[in-house]
Amino acid sequence: MAPNDDKQTNWTGILFGFLLATLAAFQQFKLPPLLPALLAEYAYPKVMAGAFMSIYAVVGLFVSFGLGTLLQRLGTLPILLAAFATAIGGNVLALLQPESATVMLTARGLEGLAFAVFAIAGPVYTNRSAGPRHLPLAIALSAIWIPMGQISANLLVPLGQLSDGAAWGGWRLSWIVTGAATALLAVWMISIRLRGSADLDLRRPAGESHAPLSGDERWALALAALIFTLWSTQYFAYMTWLPQFLVEAHGLSEDWATVGYSVPVVILIVVGLLTSVAIRRGAPLAPMFVASIVLQAAVWWAIPYTTTLTTGIASLVAYGLGIGVTPVCLFALPSTILGSSRAGPSAFAVLMTGRNLGVLIGPILLPQILLVMQVWSDVTWVFAFLTTLCALGALLLGLGLARMGRYRPD
Repeated sequence: MAPNDDKQTNWTGILFGFLLATLAAFQQFKLPPLLPALLAEYAYPKVMAGAFMSIYAVVGLFVSFGLGTLLQRLGTLPILLAAFATAIGGNVLALLQPESATVMLTARGLEGLAFAVFAIAGPVYTNRSAGPRHLPLAIALSAIWIPMGQISANLLVPLGQLSDGAAWGGWRLSWIVTGAATALLAVWMISIRLRGSADLDLRRPAGESHAPLSGDERWALALAALIFTLWSTQYFAYMTWLPQFLVEAHGLSEDWATVGYSVPVVILIVVGLLTSVAIRRGAPLAPMFVASIVLQAAVWWAIPYTTTLTTGIASLVAYGLGIGVTPVCLFALPSTILGSSRAGPSAFAVLMTGRNLGVLIGPILLPQILLVMQVWSDVTWVFAFLTTLCALGALLLGLGLARMGRYRPD
Protein backbone atom coordinates (compact mmCIF):
# COMPACT_ATOMS: atom_id res chain seq x y z
CA MET A 1 0.00 0.00 0.00
CA ALA A 2 3.00 2.31 -0.04
CA PRO A 3 2.43 5.32 -2.24
CA ASN A 4 4.51 6.14 -5.24
CA ASP A 5 7.41 8.17 -3.87
CA ASP A 6 7.96 9.75 -7.32
CA LYS A 7 4.50 11.28 -7.42
CA GLN A 8 4.62 15.07 -7.69
CA THR A 9 2.30 17.38 -5.79
CA ASN A 10 -0.21 19.27 -7.94
CA TRP A 11 -0.80 22.47 -5.99
CA THR A 12 -3.65 23.58 -8.26
CA GLY A 13 -5.53 20.39 -7.44
CA ILE A 14 -4.82 20.80 -3.71
CA LEU A 15 -5.96 24.43 -3.67
CA PHE A 16 -9.09 23.78 -5.72
CA GLY A 17 -10.09 20.86 -3.50
CA PHE A 18 -9.50 22.89 -0.34
CA LEU A 19 -11.47 25.89 -1.60
CA LEU A 20 -14.28 23.66 -2.83
CA ALA A 21 -14.64 22.09 0.61
CA THR A 22 -14.23 25.47 2.34
CA LEU A 23 -17.03 26.87 0.20
CA ALA A 24 -19.21 23.98 1.33
CA ALA A 25 -18.52 24.81 4.98
CA PHE A 26 -19.03 28.52 4.30
CA GLN A 27 -22.47 27.70 2.88
CA GLN A 28 -23.45 25.68 5.91
CA PHE A 29 -21.93 27.79 8.67
CA LYS A 30 -23.04 31.21 7.50
CA LEU A 31 -26.20 30.46 9.50
CA PRO A 32 -25.12 30.01 13.19
CA PRO A 33 -23.58 33.47 13.84
CA LEU A 34 -26.64 35.07 12.22
CA LEU A 35 -29.17 32.79 13.89
CA PRO A 36 -29.92 35.20 16.77
CA ALA A 37 -30.67 37.98 14.26
CA LEU A 38 -32.81 35.70 12.08
CA LEU A 39 -34.76 34.42 15.10
CA ALA A 40 -35.34 37.98 16.26
CA GLU A 41 -36.52 39.13 12.82
CA TYR A 42 -38.59 36.14 11.69
CA ALA A 43 -39.38 34.27 14.94
CA TYR A 44 -38.64 30.83 13.51
CA PRO A 45 -39.36 27.98 15.96
CA LYS A 46 -36.05 26.85 17.49
CA VAL A 47 -36.50 23.28 16.33
CA MET A 48 -37.06 24.55 12.78
CA ALA A 49 -33.98 26.75 13.12
CA GLY A 50 -31.98 23.65 14.07
CA ALA A 51 -33.42 21.93 11.01
CA PHE A 52 -31.85 24.65 8.86
CA MET A 53 -28.54 23.00 9.74
CA SER A 54 -29.74 19.40 9.86
CA ILE A 55 -31.32 19.51 6.38
CA TYR A 56 -27.77 19.39 5.04
CA ALA A 57 -27.42 15.98 6.60
CA VAL A 58 -30.76 14.69 5.32
CA VAL A 59 -29.78 15.56 1.77
CA GLY A 60 -26.22 14.31 2.28
CA LEU A 61 -27.40 10.90 3.45
CA PHE A 62 -29.35 10.43 0.23
CA VAL A 63 -26.51 11.65 -1.97
CA SER A 64 -23.28 10.34 -0.42
CA PHE A 65 -23.54 6.63 -1.18
CA GLY A 66 -24.88 7.11 -4.70
CA LEU A 67 -22.37 9.80 -5.62
CA GLY A 68 -19.64 7.37 -6.64
CA THR A 69 -21.97 5.60 -9.07
CA LEU A 70 -23.20 8.90 -10.53
CA LEU A 71 -19.64 10.13 -10.98
CA GLN A 72 -18.75 6.95 -12.83
CA ARG A 73 -21.79 7.16 -15.13
CA LEU A 74 -22.18 10.88 -15.76
CA GLY A 75 -18.67 12.22 -15.25
CA THR A 76 -17.38 14.69 -12.69
CA LEU A 77 -17.86 18.00 -14.52
CA PRO A 78 -21.66 17.75 -15.05
CA ILE A 79 -22.21 16.80 -11.40
CA LEU A 80 -20.03 19.64 -10.10
CA LEU A 81 -21.76 22.13 -12.41
CA ALA A 82 -25.15 20.94 -11.16
CA ALA A 83 -23.93 21.32 -7.57
CA PHE A 84 -22.77 24.87 -8.22
CA ALA A 85 -26.16 25.67 -9.75
CA THR A 86 -28.15 24.29 -6.81
CA ALA A 87 -25.93 26.17 -4.34
CA ILE A 88 -26.56 29.47 -6.11
CA GLY A 89 -30.26 28.64 -6.44
CA GLY A 90 -30.55 27.97 -2.72
CA ASN A 91 -29.00 31.31 -1.82
CA VAL A 92 -31.26 33.19 -4.22
CA LEU A 93 -34.38 31.43 -2.93
CA ALA A 94 -33.57 32.34 0.69
CA LEU A 95 -33.15 35.98 -0.30
CA LEU A 96 -36.51 36.03 -2.09
CA GLN A 97 -38.72 34.83 0.79
CA PRO A 98 -36.84 34.60 4.11
CA GLU A 99 -39.95 35.14 6.23
CA SER A 100 -41.19 31.65 5.32
CA ALA A 101 -39.55 28.94 7.41
CA THR A 102 -40.55 26.37 4.78
CA VAL A 103 -38.92 28.34 1.96
CA MET A 104 -35.78 28.88 4.04
CA LEU A 105 -35.64 25.15 4.78
CA THR A 106 -36.02 24.36 1.07
CA ALA A 107 -33.28 26.84 0.21
CA ARG A 108 -30.97 25.27 2.77
CA GLY A 109 -31.80 21.87 1.29
CA LEU A 110 -30.63 23.03 -2.15
CA GLU A 111 -27.42 24.30 -0.57
CA GLY A 112 -27.10 20.96 1.21
CA LEU A 113 -27.26 19.11 -2.10
CA ALA A 114 -24.22 21.06 -3.29
CA PHE A 115 -22.54 20.53 0.07
CA ALA A 116 -22.86 16.76 -0.25
CA VAL A 117 -20.92 16.86 -3.52
CA PHE A 118 -18.33 19.45 -2.47
CA ALA A 119 -17.63 17.82 0.91
CA ILE A 120 -16.63 14.55 -0.74
CA ALA A 121 -14.98 15.87 -3.91
CA GLY A 122 -12.95 18.55 -2.12
CA PRO A 123 -11.02 16.27 0.28
CA VAL A 124 -10.50 13.66 -2.46
CA TYR A 125 -8.99 16.29 -4.78
CA THR A 126 -6.78 17.60 -1.99
CA ASN A 127 -5.50 14.19 -0.91
CA ARG A 128 -5.15 12.78 -4.43
CA SER A 129 -3.19 15.80 -5.66
CA ALA A 130 -0.56 15.52 -2.92
CA GLY A 131 2.71 13.68 -3.26
CA PRO A 132 3.91 11.53 -0.33
CA ARG A 133 5.89 14.40 1.20
CA HIS A 134 2.86 16.70 1.30
CA LEU A 135 0.18 14.13 2.20
CA PRO A 136 0.02 15.16 5.91
CA LEU A 137 -0.53 18.78 4.85
CA ALA A 138 -3.25 17.69 2.44
CA ILE A 139 -4.94 15.74 5.24
CA ALA A 140 -4.78 18.79 7.50
CA LEU A 141 -6.34 20.95 4.78
CA SER A 142 -9.03 18.28 4.38
CA ALA A 143 -9.77 18.65 8.09
CA ILE A 144 -9.69 22.44 8.54
CA TRP A 145 -12.02 23.30 5.66
CA ILE A 146 -14.93 23.37 8.09
CA PRO A 147 -13.40 25.97 10.47
CA MET A 148 -12.06 27.97 7.55
CA GLY A 149 -15.59 28.19 6.22
CA GLN A 150 -16.84 29.14 9.68
CA ILE A 151 -14.28 31.90 10.14
CA SER A 152 -14.96 33.26 6.66
CA ALA A 153 -18.67 33.41 7.47
CA ASN A 154 -17.98 35.05 10.85
CA LEU A 155 -15.92 37.81 9.24
CA LEU A 156 -18.93 38.88 7.21
CA VAL A 157 -21.14 39.38 10.27
CA PRO A 158 -19.80 42.82 11.30
CA LEU A 159 -19.83 43.96 7.67
CA GLY A 160 -23.47 42.98 7.44
CA GLN A 161 -24.26 44.86 10.65
CA LEU A 162 -22.60 48.02 9.34
CA SER A 163 -24.89 47.91 6.30
CA ASP A 164 -27.97 46.66 8.12
CA GLY A 165 -30.24 49.36 6.71
CA ALA A 166 -29.43 48.54 3.10
CA ALA A 167 -31.43 46.06 1.05
CA TRP A 168 -28.29 43.95 0.68
CA GLY A 169 -27.10 44.39 4.28
CA GLY A 170 -27.55 42.51 7.55
CA TRP A 171 -27.77 38.74 7.23
CA ARG A 172 -28.46 39.08 3.49
CA LEU A 173 -24.86 40.10 2.80
CA SER A 174 -23.64 36.61 3.77
CA TRP A 175 -26.06 34.97 1.34
CA ILE A 176 -25.12 37.35 -1.48
CA VAL A 177 -21.38 36.84 -0.94
CA THR A 178 -21.88 33.08 -0.81
CA GLY A 179 -23.64 33.07 -4.16
CA ALA A 180 -20.92 35.22 -5.74
CA ALA A 181 -18.12 33.04 -4.34
CA THR A 182 -19.86 29.94 -5.68
CA ALA A 183 -20.08 31.44 -9.17
CA LEU A 184 -16.38 32.44 -9.11
CA LEU A 185 -15.26 28.96 -8.08
CA ALA A 186 -17.40 27.43 -10.84
CA VAL A 187 -15.64 29.67 -13.38
CA TRP A 188 -12.24 28.63 -12.01
CA MET A 189 -13.21 24.95 -12.27
CA ILE A 190 -14.07 25.41 -15.95
CA SER A 191 -10.74 27.18 -16.47
CA ILE A 192 -8.82 24.34 -14.81
CA ARG A 193 -10.68 21.85 -16.95
CA LEU A 194 -9.94 23.71 -20.19
CA ARG A 195 -6.26 24.23 -19.36
CA GLY A 196 -5.75 20.75 -17.94
CA SER A 197 -3.83 22.19 -14.98
CA ALA A 198 -5.27 19.57 -12.60
CA ASP A 199 -7.04 16.25 -12.93
CA LEU A 200 -10.64 16.89 -11.90
CA ASP A 201 -12.03 13.57 -13.09
CA LEU A 202 -12.98 11.47 -10.07
CA ARG A 203 -14.02 8.49 -12.17
CA ARG A 204 -11.92 5.36 -11.91
CA PRO A 205 -10.20 4.67 -15.25
CA ALA A 206 -11.56 1.73 -17.22
CA GLY A 207 -9.84 -1.49 -16.28
CA GLU A 208 -8.40 -0.11 -13.05
CA SER A 209 -9.18 -2.14 -9.95
CA HIS A 210 -8.10 -2.17 -6.35
CA ALA A 211 -7.75 -5.05 -3.96
CA PRO A 212 -11.11 -5.70 -2.26
CA LEU A 213 -11.52 -4.53 1.32
CA SER A 214 -10.62 -7.05 3.96
CA GLY A 215 -12.92 -7.77 6.88
CA ASP A 216 -10.70 -5.73 9.19
CA GLU A 217 -10.73 -2.79 6.79
CA ARG A 218 -14.51 -2.84 6.50
CA TRP A 219 -14.81 -3.02 10.29
CA ALA A 220 -12.40 -0.12 10.75
CA LEU A 221 -14.18 2.10 8.20
CA ALA A 222 -17.58 1.34 9.72
CA LEU A 223 -16.33 2.15 13.22
CA ALA A 224 -14.70 5.33 11.91
CA ALA A 225 -18.06 6.39 10.45
CA LEU A 226 -19.81 5.66 13.77
CA ILE A 227 -17.23 7.71 15.66
CA PHE A 228 -17.70 10.54 13.16
CA THR A 229 -21.46 10.36 13.85
CA LEU A 230 -21.00 10.71 17.61
CA TRP A 231 -18.35 13.39 17.27
CA SER A 232 -20.35 15.41 14.71
CA THR A 233 -23.47 15.19 16.88
CA GLN A 234 -21.80 17.01 19.75
CA TYR A 235 -19.68 19.27 17.55
CA PHE A 236 -22.54 20.56 15.41
CA ALA A 237 -24.83 20.93 18.42
CA TYR A 238 -22.09 23.01 20.08
CA MET A 239 -21.26 25.10 17.03
CA THR A 240 -24.85 25.66 15.89
CA TRP A 241 -26.16 26.85 19.24
CA LEU A 242 -23.09 28.40 20.91
CA PRO A 243 -23.95 31.97 19.77
CA GLN A 244 -27.54 31.63 21.01
CA PHE A 245 -26.29 30.04 24.27
CA LEU A 246 -23.92 32.95 24.88
CA VAL A 247 -26.75 35.42 24.24
CA GLU A 248 -29.44 33.71 26.33
CA ALA A 249 -27.46 32.05 29.12
CA HIS A 250 -24.67 34.60 29.57
CA GLY A 251 -26.32 37.79 28.39
CA LEU A 252 -23.71 38.63 25.77
CA SER A 253 -24.50 40.89 22.86
CA GLU A 254 -24.67 39.32 19.41
CA ASP A 255 -21.28 40.87 18.55
CA TRP A 256 -19.55 39.35 21.59
CA ALA A 257 -21.34 36.06 21.01
CA THR A 258 -19.78 35.96 17.53
CA VAL A 259 -16.36 36.64 19.07
CA GLY A 260 -16.87 33.83 21.58
CA TYR A 261 -18.04 31.53 18.79
CA SER A 262 -14.87 32.31 16.83
CA VAL A 263 -12.40 31.46 19.63
CA PRO A 264 -12.51 27.64 19.36
CA VAL A 265 -12.68 27.86 15.56
CA VAL A 266 -9.46 29.90 15.30
CA ILE A 267 -7.71 27.55 17.71
CA LEU A 268 -8.97 24.60 15.66
CA ILE A 269 -7.24 25.88 12.53
CA VAL A 270 -3.87 26.44 14.24
CA VAL A 271 -3.95 23.16 16.15
CA GLY A 272 -5.09 21.27 13.03
CA LEU A 273 -2.03 22.43 11.09
CA LEU A 274 0.26 21.54 14.01
CA THR A 275 -1.35 18.10 14.16
CA SER A 276 -0.47 17.55 10.51
CA VAL A 277 3.15 18.39 11.32
CA ALA A 278 3.11 15.83 14.13
CA ILE A 279 1.72 13.17 11.79
CA ARG A 280 4.34 14.00 9.17
CA ARG A 281 7.07 13.52 11.78
CA GLY A 282 5.76 10.06 12.57
CA ALA A 283 3.43 10.59 15.53
CA PRO A 284 0.94 7.71 15.81
CA LEU A 285 -2.64 8.69 15.09
CA ALA A 286 -4.61 6.85 17.78
CA PRO A 287 -3.21 8.46 20.97
CA MET A 288 -3.81 11.99 19.63
CA PHE A 289 -7.26 10.97 18.43
CA VAL A 290 -8.39 9.54 21.76
CA ALA A 291 -6.87 12.33 23.88
CA SER A 292 -8.55 15.06 21.81
CA ILE A 293 -12.02 13.55 22.25
CA VAL A 294 -11.45 13.00 25.97
CA LEU A 295 -10.64 16.72 26.27
CA GLN A 296 -13.90 17.65 24.50
CA ALA A 297 -15.87 15.33 26.79
CA ALA A 298 -14.27 17.02 29.80
CA VAL A 299 -15.38 20.41 28.48
CA TRP A 300 -18.99 19.21 28.16
CA TRP A 301 -18.96 17.74 31.67
CA ALA A 302 -17.57 21.01 33.05
CA ILE A 303 -19.88 23.49 31.26
CA PRO A 304 -22.34 23.82 34.20
CA TYR A 305 -19.40 24.95 36.36
CA THR A 306 -17.70 27.30 33.86
CA THR A 307 -19.92 30.27 34.58
CA THR A 308 -17.35 33.05 35.12
CA LEU A 309 -15.52 34.98 32.40
CA THR A 310 -12.22 33.25 33.16
CA THR A 311 -13.62 29.72 33.26
CA GLY A 312 -15.76 30.42 30.21
CA ILE A 313 -12.75 31.51 28.16
CA ALA A 314 -10.79 28.49 29.42
CA SER A 315 -13.66 26.25 28.30
CA LEU A 316 -13.69 27.75 24.79
CA VAL A 317 -9.90 27.39 24.50
CA ALA A 318 -9.92 23.78 25.74
CA TYR A 319 -12.68 22.87 23.32
CA GLY A 320 -10.77 24.51 20.49
CA LEU A 321 -7.68 22.46 21.32
CA GLY A 322 -9.69 19.25 21.23
CA ILE A 323 -11.54 19.94 18.01
CA GLY A 324 -8.28 20.99 16.36
CA VAL A 325 -6.91 17.47 16.57
CA THR A 326 -9.99 15.30 16.07
CA PRO A 327 -10.99 16.19 12.48
CA VAL A 328 -7.40 15.83 11.23
CA CYS A 329 -7.36 12.31 12.65
CA LEU A 330 -10.81 11.55 11.24
CA PHE A 331 -9.91 12.65 7.72
CA ALA A 332 -6.62 10.76 7.99
CA LEU A 333 -8.42 7.50 8.74
CA PRO A 334 -9.18 6.45 5.11
CA SER A 335 -5.47 6.76 4.22
CA THR A 336 -4.49 5.08 7.48
CA ILE A 337 -6.87 2.16 7.04
CA LEU A 338 -6.57 1.64 3.28
CA GLY A 339 -3.47 3.52 2.19
CA SER A 340 -3.65 6.72 0.13
CA SER A 341 -3.80 4.88 -3.20
CA ARG A 342 -7.07 3.15 -2.22
CA ALA A 343 -8.70 5.98 -0.24
CA GLY A 344 -10.99 7.28 -2.97
CA PRO A 345 -14.53 8.71 -3.11
CA SER A 346 -16.14 5.52 -1.75
CA ALA A 347 -14.04 5.53 1.43
CA PHE A 348 -14.69 9.21 2.02
CA ALA A 349 -18.40 8.67 1.30
CA VAL A 350 -18.57 6.16 4.16
CA LEU A 351 -16.85 8.64 6.45
CA MET A 352 -19.07 11.53 5.33
CA THR A 353 -22.19 9.43 5.88
CA GLY A 354 -21.21 9.19 9.53
CA ARG A 355 -20.64 12.93 9.62
CA ASN A 356 -24.00 13.62 7.96
CA LEU A 357 -25.80 11.58 10.59
CA GLY A 358 -24.19 13.72 13.28
CA VAL A 359 -25.13 16.91 11.46
CA LEU A 360 -28.70 15.63 11.28
CA ILE A 361 -28.93 14.74 14.95
CA GLY A 362 -26.95 17.39 16.82
CA PRO A 363 -28.56 20.71 15.82
CA ILE A 364 -32.13 19.47 16.35
CA LEU A 365 -31.42 17.27 19.39
CA LEU A 366 -30.13 20.14 21.51
CA PRO A 367 -33.25 22.36 21.26
CA GLN A 368 -35.49 19.34 21.83
CA ILE A 369 -33.64 18.61 25.08
CA LEU A 370 -33.74 22.30 25.98
CA LEU A 371 -37.53 22.28 25.63
CA VAL A 372 -37.66 19.52 28.24
CA MET A 373 -34.88 20.68 30.57
CA GLN A 374 -35.64 24.41 30.23
CA VAL A 375 -32.10 25.27 31.44
CA TRP A 376 -29.09 25.44 29.10
CA SER A 377 -26.66 23.94 31.61
CA ASP A 378 -28.80 20.82 32.01
CA VAL A 379 -28.55 20.10 28.28
CA THR A 380 -24.81 19.52 28.51
CA TRP A 381 -25.02 16.18 30.35
CA VAL A 382 -26.48 14.43 27.30
CA PHE A 383 -23.69 15.64 25.03
CA ALA A 384 -21.05 14.94 27.66
CA PHE A 385 -22.19 11.32 27.68
CA LEU A 386 -22.22 11.10 23.87
CA THR A 387 -18.70 12.55 23.65
CA THR A 388 -17.46 10.13 26.29
CA LEU A 389 -18.95 7.27 24.26
CA CYS A 390 -17.18 8.70 21.21
CA ALA A 391 -13.85 8.61 23.09
CA LEU A 392 -14.39 4.95 23.92
CA GLY A 393 -15.06 4.22 20.25
CA ALA A 394 -11.85 6.00 19.28
CA LEU A 395 -9.94 3.90 21.80
CA LEU A 396 -11.42 0.71 20.35
CA LEU A 397 -10.52 1.81 16.82
CA GLY A 398 -6.99 2.67 17.92
CA LEU A 399 -6.53 -0.79 19.36
CA GLY A 400 -7.87 -2.31 16.14
CA LEU A 401 -5.51 -0.24 13.98
CA ALA A 402 -2.57 -1.32 16.14
CA ARG A 403 -3.58 -4.95 15.64
CA MET A 404 -3.70 -4.32 11.87
CA GLY A 405 -0.31 -2.60 11.97
CA ARG A 406 -1.75 0.76 10.78
CA TYR A 407 -0.46 3.65 12.83
CA ARG A 408 -0.48 6.65 10.48
CA PRO A 409 -1.57 7.55 6.91
CA ASP A 410 0.61 6.34 4.05
